[in-house]
Amino acid sequence: MPGARFLYGLTLFGYLGTLALLLTWYGWLAPSTHFPKSMALALLLLPLLFPLRGLLHGRRYTYSWSCFLALLYFIHGVVEAYTSSVTLHLGLLEVCLTSLWFIAAMAYVRVTAGTPAAPKPPR
Repeated sequence: MPGARFLYGLTLFGYLGTLALLLTWYGWLAPSTHFPKSMALALLLLPLLFPLRGLLHGRRYTYSWSCFLALLYFIHGVVEAYTSSVTLHLGLLEVCLTSLWFIAAMAYVRVTAGTPAAPKPPR
């Protein structure tokens, strides 16, 4: 089983890759024809910013709940790959990145389960 640092890096690669893919996809490569560019980017990218701090700090709880978010973007990639031949390759890339994010985050949570959490500072 890979080490926690390797899984940490894989998770961040999948997460940040998904973020970068959606930014370039809806910003430049194939902007939405139904919505303004800013609205499409806001709806797709704002939810991705919620787990950013926890993922960067390696918090197990954030890794576990971010998997639910990864599944939503996985579904988005499958739908885009299935419904449009123009964005087929972008949808498949999103599926790959979100799968990497999900699997690596779940493995990270499992590998780090035995380690004690950092003590809380006194109030």
